[in-house]
Amino acid sequence: MTKVVFITGGSSGIGKSIGEFLHAKGFKVYGTSRNPAGVTMSIFPLVQLDVRDEASIAEAVRTVVEKEGRIDILINNAGVGITGAIEEVPTAEILNNFQTNVFGPIAVMKAVLPTMRQQKKGLIINVTSIAGYMGLPFRGYYSSSKGALELITESLRMEVKTFGVEVTNVAPGDFATNIAAGRYHAPVVDCSPYEEMYKMSLDMMNEHVNSGGDPREMAEAIFKIIQTPKPKVRYVVGAPMQKFSLFLKKILPGKAYERLLMNHYKIKG
Repeated sequence: MTKVVFITGGSSGIGKSIGEFLHAKGFKVYGTSRNPAGVTMSIFPLVQLDVRDEASIAEAVRTVVEKEGRIDILINNAGVGITGAIEEVPTAEILNNFQTNVFGPIAVMKAVLPTMRQQKKGLIINVTSIAGYMGLPFRGYYSSSKGALELITESLRMEVKTFGVEVTNVAPGDFATNIAAGRYHAPVVDCSPYEEMYKMSLDMMNEHVNSGGDPREMAEAIFKIIQTPKPKVRYVVGAPMQKFSLFLKKILPGKAYERLLMNHYKIKG
């Protein structure tokens, strides 16, 4: 039986790469987009979905289930970046970030789980971030939103195993996608106490994304997970140094690791 894959945020970046890769492997892929009509090229169908709108989520899931009779794999990929000093990011942008990166994926999982329970089988893959394992300067809201999704996944794994549903996290590092263009940047404010530090950090973040890896690496990792009968709690996909940073956090005292991050981002203190 051909497996049906449902990918949120499937019109560009990592989601599109995953969809194209799985489509080529013979999966029946459905991606989502807030505006499918505006996507000119997609080799798999896109359905309208805004993860901030529960009615839109319910309609998208219903559409796919009515067409295919099932959803075998959910890839919760839709997300948004956000940068800025904790003190300076507007509350409305903080709420939008958590709505997109945390509450949205939760709502999609809640919409898909009844079908997976009925099937007595399913796989949910939540795309988080290496940034979700550490509080990064000027990316605190992004780090915390991805960290929250990591912990939600850990809890959900235990709750749904009895129904034959597997859940896992995949945490990517920096990949060459359009996330930098789509993220919310708190403006660099003249005479702000954070002006110099934030500008340097922002330039560094954009440079890392622009020189990031090929999103196909994520697609290949997702495919391997799908082929694994009992996926691990989490997978990390990224450059060796990014993975090594997680190892360092495990073994170093908190202040020593904090100093490494501050030196990396050229923050004095």
